[in-house]
Amino acid sequence: MSVATPQAVGLQGPLRRVVFVGLYEFIAIVVSSLIFMAVGQEAGSSGVMAVAASTIAICWNITFNWLFEKWELRQTRKGRSLLRRIAHAIGFEGGIAAMLIPLMAWWFGISLWEATVMEAGLLVFFFLYTFVFNWCFDRFFGLPASAQALPATAAA
Repeated sequence: MSVATPQAVGLQGPLRRVVFVGLYEFIAIVVSSLIFMAVGQEAGSSGVMAVAASTIAICWNITFNWLFEKWELRQTRKGRSLLRRIAHAIGFEGGIAAMLIPLMAWWFGISLWEATVMEAGLLVFFFLYTFVFNWCFDRFFGLPASAQALPATAAA
């Protein structure tokens, strides 16, 4: 007789990623459109840019989180400390900025410097948003298996 292998609790696997990305990006599209309009861009252009940025962010989010969780799985210390959450947010936002600055400059017909300033404002918001969203998501849906300390199994 053997004891069952312990299972991670909470929302896990591909469904976790789909729910995470869907919620995160829905909120991001709404807020980005409003921010672009607040800095003087037209509503139509703002909406299109927000959807394009969201599409890029979805691809990056899936890729980045998959890589982050692969790295996290190899760590001896489990859980998501404040430092680990900050590193996650910086990595994600840094990658997305490198992709969006040239796109915003082209789409809005502005200089790379203006797009960088615009992105800097978005980064301040999204850095805080990413941190808070991830923390709330983990609190509501549970930590991913990669961050859970599972008890060892014993065979009888």
